[in-house]
Amino acid sequence: MRLKNFLFLSTLLLMASPVFAQEGGGAGVTGSVTAVGAAVGMAIASGLCGLGQGKAVASAAEAVARNPGAAATIQTLMVLGLAFIESLALFTLVIIFLKA
Repeated sequence: MRLKNFLFLSTLLLMASPVFAQEGGGAGVTGSVTAVGAAVGMAIASGLCGLGQGKAVASAAEAVARNPGAAATIQTLMVLGLAFIESLALFTLVIIFLKA
């Protein structure tokens, strides 16, 4: 079964190779399409980072409610995790500025 899938995919790739050899002239809408794609990408990245941050804060609040003595440690780990999550959105923004 794997050999059959491999042969199918390699045949498909060989048949599609002339497409990759074409010049990039084409229509002049590639800039606007890139801008729309960048906006959609940033929206998805920001939304998912927001969901991740919400889940992290909710879990930290629940952990502090269960064990108030460990609040300082939990808060430190939560802030570190939020910084990592936010860095993903910032990396996405940097990549978008470099590409668009």
